[in-house]
Amino acid sequence: MDEFAADPPVEERIGDALRETDATIAVAESATGGLIGSLLTDVPGSSDYFDRSLVTYSYDAKRDVLAVPREHLDEYGAVSEPVARAMARGVRDTADTTWGVATTGIAGPTGGDGDPVGTIYIAVAYAGAWGSGESATGVERHVFDGDREQLKERFARRALGDCLAAIESRRD
Repeated sequence: MDEFAADPPVEERIGDALRETDATIAVAESATGGLIGSLLTDVPGSSDYFDRSLVTYSYDAKRDVLAVPREHLDEYGAVSEPVARAMARGVRDTADTTWGVATTGIAGPTGGDGDPVGTIYIAVAYAGAWGSGESATGVERHVFDGDREQLKERFARRALGDCLAAIESRRD
């Protein structure tokens, strides 16, 4: 986790990468409750690349704001790969940004019927040029230890790190 809090912190590094690629980003947050948006906007000049952060904590918010299919929520639950994927695509497409990032997980201290407390699904969606077939979405599942506040911080920084890795892989 220290690699994401390194100097410069991941929120600055992702800002530099977004500027260098003339890209934009929007975030759909559940488990992180707005922390990713807060970290991104802590960086001076983030308005160059940051569009929005939507906190879609409830099932209804995920369906209403991001068009996450009811079937995904019914079949897999909110903390799942299909829901994270739909959230990232939804925020990318509704914001019309290059990148969409989504988090859905269990920060505890209770919960975690299917997955343990500390589980997070992070999705990163890329918007390729129309007709290019390059649009893509990846989802990673991570499990961290810590209390609720520590987990939210780890989730948020990991999400930024996953997105930074995706941006850098597109530059190569």
